Amino acid sequence: MKEHSWHNKISNPAQLGGIEAAVLDNGAGRGTRVAWINTGTGLRYKVVIDRAMDIADAFYNQHSLAWLSHVGITSPQPFSHRGMDWIKTFGGGLLTTCGLSHVGGAETDEQGERGLHGGISNLPAELESIIQPDPVRGRMEMSITGRIKQTQVFGPSLELKRTISGTLGKASLRIHDEVLNVANTPAPLMLLYHFNFGWPLVDEGTDILWKGSWQSTGGDPKTKIFREGNNFRQCPKPLEQHNGRGEEVVFINPTPDSAGKCMCGLYNPKLGIAVALGFQKQQLPWLTNWQHWGMGEYVTGLEPGTNPPIGQAQAMKESQLIFLAPGAIKSYDIELEIVDNESSIHEFLKKSK
Repeated sequence: MKEHSWHNKISNPAQLGGIEAAVLDNGAGRGTRVAWINTGTGLRYKVVIDRAMDIADAFYNQHSLAWLSHVGITSPQPFSHRGMDWIKTFGGGLLTTCGLSHVGGAETDEQGERGLHGGISNLPAELESIIQPDPVRGRMEMSITGRIKQTQVFGPSLELKRTISGTLGKASLRIHDEVLNVANTPAPLMLLYHFNFGWPLVDEGTDILWKGSWQSTGGDPKTKIFREGNNFRQCPKPLEQHNGRGEEVVFINPTPDSAGKCMCGLYNPKLGIAVALGFQKQQLPWLTNWQHWGMGEYVTGLEPGTNPPIGQAQAMKESQLIFLAPGAIKSYDIELEIVDNESSIHEFLKKSK
């Protein structure tokens, strides 16, 4: 965004973009705090402050990027962390955070009961700051920061400090997370960034982009999407066999570049746009690709994580479970960028195929 194009022509920086906080006033999400973030480039998205600062709606110009479930935004349900309760408040959205101590199916063992994908996404944030851009003074950066507490007496007790930031004039967003163990005993840590992409970005012929070795999660090999010889890197038409609980998942060991960065994303040649998702291999060594092509539930997920969604018990069995020492902090960084010019798309495709 060049200064000369708006210099001495705006009264309020909101004409260019910024952050607008609000409270929903209807339906299942009534009373839920949100923040609309407008980058001034056509990329705009809704942060749900009361749902772990996850991201619901997201648009680039007139095109929706995210898949939204029938559920939509609901108010947080902090005690819906048993069995399959998580699915009842899963609104989809651009990002749903899974964890902080369990990612995967519901399970029970001597350590206790853990519901599907953990409880963090049903916890509200304590808002710490909203920093608006101030273009007249040369400050184009903006950010929103909050702290989400997944804590209890006797532990485990983890806090997630999340900052979502961006720059006026750049079609991108950045997420910086810090997970802190506030208890006096070590705590298990599992974290999954459940990005959910939908129509029109996701459509017949859209390329699903990732690079690395992969492992299917089972099922009948004759009907599976994720099998050798089948094109599972391109979105199909809606599939009747995915109606109801039909879905397929693959676990990917993503290949980083020389700087340790992994890239994945989607490219829709009909729209001429790509969404590029970047993360550090050292922080998030796994990527999950979820494909659910049911009629009216047409979605694919790209999900960087500390582990594949195998659950805490299996991660422990495989010696892959992270334990965070008392007072210790682990940081995670993800960047999402819209790519919409031919040369940049070509460069992205080279990095991610």
